[in-house]
Order: sequence, then structure tokens, then C-alpha cells
Amino acid sequence: MGADAGAGPVVIGVDSSTQSTKVLAVDVDSGAVLASGQAPHTVSSGGGRETDPEVWWEALLDALKQTGEYAARAEAISVGGQQHGLVVLDAAGRPVRPALLWNDIRSAPQAAALVERHGAGWWAERFGSVPSASFTAAKWAWLTEHEPEAAAAARAVRLPHDFLTERLGGAGVTDRGDVSGTGWWASGSETYDEALLGEIGLDPALLPAVLGPGERAGTVGEAAVRGGLPLRAGAVVASGTGDNAAAALGLGLEPGRAVLSLGTSGTVYAVSRRRPTDPSGTVAGFAAADGGWLPLACTLNCTLAVDKVAALLSLDREAVAPGGSVAFLPFLDGERTPNLPYASGLLTGLRHDTSAGQVLQGAYDGAVYALLAALDQVLAVDGAPSGGAASGGAASGGAVSSSSDEPLLLIGGGARGTAWRETVRRLSGRAVQVPRAAELVALGAAAQAAALLTGEAASSIAHRWGTAAGPVHDPLPRDEETLARLAAALPLAGGS
Repeated sequence: MGADAGAGPVVIGVDSSTQSTKVLAVDVDSGAVLASGQAPHTVSSGGGRETDPEVWWEALLDALKQTGEYAARAEAISVGGQQHGLVVLDAAGRPVRPALLWNDIRSAPQAAALVERHGAGWWAERFGSVPSASFTAAKWAWLTEHEPEAAAAARAVRLPHDFLTERLGGAGVTDRGDVSGTGWWASGSETYDEALLGEIGLDPALLPAVLGPGERAGTVGEAAVRGGLPLRAGAVVASGTGDNAAAALGLGLEPGRAVLSLGTSGTVYAVSRRRPTDPSGTVAGFAAADGGWLPLACTLNCTLAVDKVAALLSLDREAVAPGGSVAFLPFLDGERTPNLPYASGLLTGLRHDTSAGQVLQGAYDGAVYALLAALDQVLAVDGAPSGGAASGGAASGGAVSSSSDEPLLLIGGGARGTAWRETVRRLSGRAVQVPRAAELVALGAAAQAAALLTGEAASSIAHRWGTAAGPVHDPLPRDEETLARLAAALPLAGGS
């Protein structure tokens, strides 16, 4: 950071994730992170996953206050948020009930019924994605079936980032990136599908307006500041977006480059200029925040699942051991990719000489395998139609393969872990690049906010900030033996 860093305009980028809110105050000219803050969320346990949206708001206020003077100086703010969650508000903008989060799998029967009603191909062509339990449309269907009084009390329906953006700027808005994960926004026409909304009993008047790239959501009002928001009145509020779309902005991602994100969920995605329509449901055809598309595959079980296994074994998360004969599919919360919402963890191949460290390495292997399985299909959106190597991933029980020579961009909390990085290298056979910049969702949100001030594209700002720079780790020979064991185990989990 130079001597003048921080003397120019400042923006705030927010990452409101499943587990916490993180805030970065960023210098627009240099990209230097001037201050940061973080506050935890409370998530319910058991069969459902819920959080009171007011927890997100209080966490945002807390995290903003930790940035000190920079929050008051900020000229713009943007929120990147966890996708899919269902937020139901009353007429005063207060939550009717806790939000149903993306990893709440109680809506799996409703998702299956929606797909059966129309067929996977219809969903893929019309909406870009085939609904799973994660999608908001399935969650609304669950709510109307199990809590009809809560659905009837709704005067507004929002996504998590929409809730925060509306509190900041006063307008009920969303963006095309996040709304594309609802299951009720038709990606072909880029409009709400009123016929589908009628089927699931959701009045389109309850939904937010969809903003395009570069559109403002509003400005911070005096009332919000008097209510304790530590921003200045008049600060510009950007549209915000979903967390994966924000991270893509933060990296300045270009077509052909793949990202593997290791967090509470695992994701693999790339940006594309072609609209994805994968009827298998492996690739979700999300919209990108920059106006393009973001083909993406997501797993439910990633860092939390592996950490749980480490805790059960009383091991440090890095205490893996090579060798052994185990195959471990750590589907502790069911799984989204492959689509096995009722699955549980599956461990095979135990022997007397199997060590605890080998079992832990098996959990890493299974989590990474599920992600790499969809990599070819994600990258194929900008190339040949799905087929050949792209159809041979773990989602269908075959071997993982990829022909790209570009290093995988490895991000998320797990990217800082040696065991995660080495597992990705060993199972992919590809080089891996780990950006030095941390908190890429918040940085992407900051780039989106900065774009409102400078008139540049958010991706251009990210390139200027050098957010993707970081060490490249050379490829390792691909571990075909482990891949074969995992492929053989998958049908036992119901993945054949």
C-alpha cells in the first residue's frame, strides 16, 4: 500500500454468507483493503437450516462498525450474499419467519415434484437450471404446503442479499445473478415466469424488481443512519448479487478459466457468453453479474463435512495420511451434485491397517471428487455440447477428466489449507493457482460498488486491482486409483 492509499474514494464490499458477514473497506484507486470487519450468524441445526434475517442485519451493522472511519467515508456499498434462501417479509419489512437457507433439504420432495411435472429438459431450456432442494421455488412450495399461514402473511419475498440491499437503499430490488437461482426467473426472456409463479401460488407483485449490470439500487437514507447504520446518508447502494457471481467479479473472471471454491459449500464455475441449458441438472445456468452467464455446479458437503470428519477422528484438519484403500463419500447433509438429497456419508474399504489419517484423506478425496466431476460440463458451455469427456464425471459414475491447461483458480476458506490444495492437484492432474487476495466475494462486491463511481466495468476494476494474482502450483500425476475407487463407490450411495 502506497503512502496515498486510502486518501481517495472508499467503497464497502459485503459478503453475507451462511456462517458470517464480512465487510471490506477498499480504496477505489489502488484496491487496497483499508479495514475489515466480521460478525457471526446463527444457523439452526437438525433437518432444517434457518436463520432469522435480522441476524444478518445486526451482523452487517457490527462488521461495518469495525471498519471505523472508513464506513462513514464510503461513497458506495454492495452486498454479495448466499444464494437461494427464502426470505418472507410482512408489510413493514420484518421477517414473517426465519429464512429457509440454501442448504435446507426439506424441500427436496417439492423440487422433485416440480421437475416431474414439466420434465428436466423444460426447466433447463426455460430457466437455465433444473431445480433441486436448494432452489427458492422449491422452498416456497415447501412453505405453502407446510406453513400456509406464513405464506399467506407474505407481503414481500426476497433473497438474502435482497433483504440487506433493501434495508440499505430502501428499494425492493434484486439482480439477474442472484434471481437466476430462484427457479422462477426465465433466463431466456430475463423475466419472471408468471405461469410458473401461478403454479406455485406466488404473486409476482411480492417479488423485487430485477436490476441489470451497473444499475443503482438506491442511496442510504437519513432514517437508516439515525437507526444505527454507520454509513453516511447519500452513499450509493449497488444492486449486489449472489456470492458466486460476486466472487467471479472479484476475480475479473474471463471465459475458459475455471474456479473451484472451497467453502461451506463447494462450487466450480466459469463465466460464459452462452446461456447454459443442461437437462442433467449438473450445471446450473446462473446469470453472471456482468451481463453474461455463470455455469456452475455446487456441492453441499465441503469444508464443514471434512472438518466434522476430522473432529470425529480427533485429528487436526491437516493430519491426513497417504495410501490406504478407503473410498469416502462425505455426503453428511445429503448431496446436490450428484443430486442425492437423502444420501448420508458412505465409507468403504476399511482394513485393519487403515489409519485415521487415511480416513481423513478419504473425506477430502470424496469432497473434491464430487466437484471435479462437473468441471468438464461447466467448461463445455462455451465449447462443444456436453458429451465425451464431459459426460464422464462422477455425477454419472465415470472418471474425472479435463483437457484445459489453464490452472484452476482455487478460492474460499479451504484454498488456504495444504490438504485441500494437494487433494485438488492430485485428483485433477491440473495446476492450481491460489489468489493472494482474500475475501473475494466482498472484493467483488466492492468492485461492483466502485464501478458505480468510476464508470468502469467491475471486471476491469478487478484486473486493475490485481485480485487474481497468486502462486501457481504445478500439476501432479492424476491419482487414477483413488478416482476409480470413488467411481465404484458412488452407485452404493444411490448415484448410479
